[in-house]
Parts: sequence; structure tokens; C-alpha cells
Amino acid sequence: MNHSSSTKTVPSTGLMPKHIAIIMDGNGRWATKRFLPRVAGHVKGVDAVRGIVEACIKRDIQFLTLFAFSSENWRRPADEVSLLMRLFVTALEKEVKKMHDNNIRLKIVGDLSRFDLSLQEAIHQAEQLTAANTRLTVTVCANYGGRWDILQAMNKVVANGQLAGEITEEMLEAQLSMAYAPEPDLFIRTGGETRISNFLLWQLAYTELFFTETFWPDFNAQSLDEAIASYQSRERRFGRTSAQVTDVQV
Repeated sequence: MNHSSSTKTVPSTGLMPKHIAIIMDGNGRWATKRFLPRVAGHVKGVDAVRGIVEACIKRDIQFLTLFAFSSENWRRPADEVSLLMRLFVTALEKEVKKMHDNNIRLKIVGDLSRFDLSLQEAIHQAEQLTAANTRLTVTVCANYGGRWDILQAMNKVVANGQLAGEITEEMLEAQLSMAYAPEPDLFIRTGGETRISNFLLWQLAYTELFFTETFWPDFNAQSLDEAIASYQSRERRFGRTSAQVTDVQV
């Protein structure tokens, strides 16, 4: 089922977001501040992921999407990239069974062709194992970019021979890498930067944005609640007036 146009309907004010997307920024700076190697921040960041997954389950959030590694991150120093890849493999090996036991579905989206075959196989097995789970869908975006996503969706539309008439939003949305999920209600970026950095460009069109100075390793359930409280205080109009939104909700 294609949920991707969910943010086109007006939710009641004060509702818990159904889908939260997070750019987990500040791992390296967290470590540098403590005179630790940058990789120590990435290791600590994995612990933060575990805590936020648990917090989402307790709050009945259905979709959590995490930006782990962007298509631009290959520009980082080679040793840091290779450590990140090793960390990714280790985290998959350690966490997937626990996720499965907790009825969590894991999806990895992005251009996975640049990863080692062993990592591609580990990703495939993790997705297969957890495919039928229903409690929470955790999506990890790895070697992902929003522009890449739109281009690969367009190429699929072309390959499917759907170009006889006009291309519609629905055609394109059905081919996006996260067509299985609703658009995010709430976007969070940690680490003090205030941009979306080529993340989910199509899907974030009407998402509420929340930026925090907190580095990702320090982001916890209380931090999540602050972001959710900010989201719940906002009126989501999707182009309508306040009066129209009130009418829709009544």
C-alpha cells in the first residue's frame, strides 16, 4: 500500500506524530569535545538509536526514519568512512535479532550498490527476517540522497513505460524508495545545523521541522518529548487558512 501522501490530510492538533524522521548529527563533534576519536561518537550514537527506538515504541509512533549515511558522506576521510561501514555491519549483526524479537520491521534505503557485497547481503537478510513485523518500522537511510531518490523514481517510471501521458505525483510517489511509509509528520535534526541536507526532499514538503543544538549521542527520550511537544503545539494547515483547518477538524 502506498501511504506516501499522508501529510495531505489535516491531523487533529495535539496528536502524536505517526512518522518521525531524524538527521542524527553531531557524533564527531560530541567526541571531539571530549578529546575522543570521532569514531567514539559514532559508537555512542548507536546507543542513542537504541534509546530512541524504545522511546518510539512506548509512544506508539509507527515509523522512525534515520539518516545514517548520506551520498555526500563518502567525501569524509577514508578511515572514518571505513569505520562507519564496520560499525554499520556490527550494529546490524547485534541489533537485528533484538529488533525482530520486539516485532520491529527494519528497512534500509539508498543506493546500496556502493557497499561491499557482504554488507549488502547482511542488509537483505535483516530486511527479510523482519519483513512481517508490525509494531514499528525503522528505516535507516544509507548512501541516500533526496535528489537520488527522485531521479531513481523517475527512471523507474520511464522503465515501466508509463510515459504515454503526463507523469503524475502518484506515479512518482509509488516509485520512491519509501513508498511503503507515510510522509514524515515531524523532522528532527540534532547537532545545531538548520538545514535538511538532501534528506527526503520530496517527502518533507509539509513536514514540521525541529532543530536542536543537542548532539545526537546526547539525544534521549526527554529530547524526543521536547520535539514532539513542539510539533503538537503547531497548527498544520497544508495551504488552508486557520478557519478552514478548524472546520475540517470539527
